Amino acid sequence: MRLPSADGRLRLHVPSTVPLPPLVAEPARSRVFHAAAHVVADPLAASADSRAVVDWDSTLAFRRRLWEQGLGVAEAMDTAQRGMGLDWPVAAELIRRSAAEARAVGGRVVCGTGTDQLPPGKPHSLAAITSAYEEQLAHTEACGARAVLMASRALAETARGPEDYLQVYGELVRQSAQPVVLHWLGPMFDPELAGYWGHEDMDAAVEVFLKVVSACPEKVDGIKVSLLDAEREVEIRRRLPAGVRCYTGDDHHYPELIAGDGRLASDALLGVFDPLAPIAARAAIALDEGDATRFRELLDPTVALARHLFAPPTRYYKTGVVLLAWLAGHQEHFTMVAGLHAARSLPHLATAYELADRLGLFPDPGLAEDRMRRLLRLHGVSS
Repeated sequence: MRLPSADGRLRLHVPSTVPLPPLVAEPARSRVFHAAAHVVADPLAASADSRAVVDWDSTLAFRRRLWEQGLGVAEAMDTAQRGMGLDWPVAAELIRRSAAEARAVGGRVVCGTGTDQLPPGKPHSLAAITSAYEEQLAHTEACGARAVLMASRALAETARGPEDYLQVYGELVRQSAQPVVLHWLGPMFDPELAGYWGHEDMDAAVEVFLKVVSACPEKVDGIKVSLLDAEREVEIRRRLPAGVRCYTGDDHHYPELIAGDGRLASDALLGVFDPLAPIAARAAIALDEGDATRFRELLDPTVALARHLFAPPTRYYKTGVVLLAWLAGHQEHFTMVAGLHAARSLPHLATAYELADRLGLFPDPGLAEDRMRRLLRLHGVSS
């Protein structure tokens, strides 16, 4: 197969012919592994108000595949296009359906809780921001799911300093019915979150973040750190109160962070585990068996694909994630909410296919090859 490169040339790739065997596994014992799952758009449905239209059957079927492999699901996170096409009413329905499905199959689920029902483009009071968080928190907990308190664009715009963050998060953590996960999403994922925790300086921001955790540690299940900075995550992890987990959100350095330093290790809540689920599940089994070498042998080769998918502009990583789901046969089209399937170039998508194929990620390599050739022809490339 001839694949387009960024320099305008074509390169040869010999597609794999070896299918990925299916895997059914129990949840890992040594770590908690959550995959932040994407949503499958309904390409044929019309929406008069431009609201996202989700193919619920395909979306939930994908989550069942994750649970079957022993992974947990992180629902309605940025991988599901929160703030990039998926609004709160649809996210609320996604949380309701996914939490119900999790109960039915005994799967783990945590759900993103934020403030995205507030109209963008205008300032909001701290009271309004807190109220918006409370509405989403109440919905998530009423659905029987644990909440991930996501970073808020509205709070980033309104907050005058660290005290405002401490006030809002303090109120939310204290009133939560069960321990929450605190999510620090870096500006590489969302530029509107620059200066979160009231500081542009990262060292100062870390201090505020840890102050939120230490104020009520018994109500914090863990933190999710998505800064793509392994050294900083290790530093934060070392300073967490006993019993508070560090869920890595570092899609560039996850093997070393999950493996740990011999004393402390990160759990995982990763968007890249959406496409990497079959390998991540096998790596989790290796950890449970005490085979750290096998764990790294499985996960280390996946980093090249992860770094490619999450290359700048990082917020568009979702496009590659959905491409790979289509190529793997987990959905019948390559269409995304808000048209984000067009957010990456054809050479970028071609490289994502090539790297995934080399990893043996596709249950049906022939289907993946046929669909990739179809995409290339659609763009005028004879493969």
